[in-house]
Amino acid sequence: MAGIAKEQKGKAATRDGYGKGLILAGIKNKNVVALDADLSDSTRSEWFKEKFPDRFFSMGIAEQNMIGTAAGLSVSGKIPYASSFAIFSERAFELIRNIVSRNNLNVKIAGSHAGLATGEDGKSAQAIEDIAIYRSLPNMTVIQPADAVEAEKAVVALLDYNGPSYMRLLRNPLPIIHDNNYKFNIGKGEILRKGKDAVIFATGTMVHESLEAAEMLKEEKINTYVVNIHTIKPIDEKLIISLAKKTNCVITAEDHNIIGGLGGAVAEVLGENYPCLMKRIGLEDRYGESGKPAELYEKYGLSANKVAEKVKKFVKGK
Repeated sequence: MAGIAKEQKGKAATRDGYGKGLILAGIKNKNVVALDADLSDSTRSEWFKEKFPDRFFSMGIAEQNMIGTAAGLSVSGKIPYASSFAIFSERAFELIRNIVSRNNLNVKIAGSHAGLATGEDGKSAQAIEDIAIYRSLPNMTVIQPADAVEAEKAVVALLDYNGPSYMRLLRNPLPIIHDNNYKFNIGKGEILRKGKDAVIFATGTMVHESLEAAEMLKEEKINTYVVNIHTIKPIDEKLIISLAKKTNCVITAEDHNIIGGLGGAVAEVLGENYPCLMKRIGLEDRYGESGKPAELYEKYGLSANKVAEKVKKFVKGK
């Protein structure tokens, strides 16, 4: 739990951490380049452009071209970070599969404005399937930071990782739970809170909702682990199995369809290694709608209050 800071430090969006991380990566390695599909202001990749204008490529509204160019740059020895909105990056799935993933190229893809938290933009913009899509691809690493600091650290950590990756980002400010001493380890879950009655494996925004829910549950004499699963693939199987054995009561929480996302990944691990009671919290195979993120989280059962209710009922029933 080293490196965890108090949430009172403030808020920032994970896309902001991505922008800062890009600059740090660019400083560390002159081969780092950034590409964007006409959304550099929103993805924060324009911060890299301001620092390294000769290493930035604005590809216009052409995500397939962006991925193809990133692949070519990778083969040429560059380290490309390619960003767009999560839902728009899916337009380039065929190229991501057949060029990037199939050839195990060192291309770092970032999809911002993902999930129900995208809010007023509505269901056409709320990518709720992206984790499932990218997780299904061989060679692909899938990351979703819980705060801006973790996003920044993850971008830099990917410098030392040779292979394709997808990072899921948000525009909404989130509480900062890490300090600058935090070390991001690809593929390693992070225990943020210990308990004995259940374990909540959460990712992205749901890490914060789960931490708040755990405080509510404590008043009900229910003590839960809260684990930040920032890397959905490769997932931390050892930690998942260990905490499942300790609690025999597993919950997953994600702003994503419960089919194919974090819940599916954890279920796969437990199904083959340690079957136990498990509940998936997320979008229950349905699209969202336009609205303020907090209102949508309440309606669709993702708010801290709703998570606490579901966990309480699940633990009492075991």
